[in-house]
Amino acid sequence: MLAVMLVLAGVFATGAGLGQAGHSPLNWLMAGNRPPPKEFPVLEPSRPVRLVIKSIGVTAPVHQVGLASDGTIAVPALDQHNETGWYDRGPTPGQFGPAIIVGHADTRTGPSVFHDLGKLRPGARVEVTRADRSVAIFEVNSVERFDKSGLPVERVYGDFERPGLRLITCGGQWVGGSIGYQDNVIAFASLIGSRNT
Repeated sequence: MLAVMLVLAGVFATGAGLGQAGHSPLNWLMAGNRPPPKEFPVLEPSRPVRLVIKSIGVTAPVHQVGLASDGTIAVPALDQHNETGWYDRGPTPGQFGPAIIVGHADTRTGPSVFHDLGKLRPGARVEVTRADRSVAIFEVNSVERFDKSGLPVERVYGDFERPGLRLITCGGQWVGGSIGYQDNVIAFASLIGSRNT
């Protein structure tokens, strides 16, 4: 886990694409937080392969993504703009910690997979099918928008209190250049159950 946190600290100290950070997620480790209670489901590691969010009409494959050349989390190629990417240096959906899935909001040709992410409401269900043929079921807690220069890194990437999910896309005003959209739209969700496919 320390290696993951070190990578994330580096990613979000520089992150222009998915937000910059003034604080390190390592603070969570340094704060002496106790291990999380296990009063909720926790799944064994298994990479995600499919994402379904019925309330906003999303059914999409999930591919693995790593880091882009600028040090931010990579996103699927533009010719795969209706597909999502799981950040493969973090937890898998259902493990302790925030699994991160990213996707485009739009392209020059129209809406993309996470175009309506900002319309999600608390209580909405998100289902992630995993390679082990299990489905991790998450419930949305909140959907928020942050300026990329003021992303709350510890809250988004450093919360290892329970299994969580962060769905991330761009939003706000288009400013162009290396920034693109000014903001990130982030859905925060918690694991509430699982089932077999």
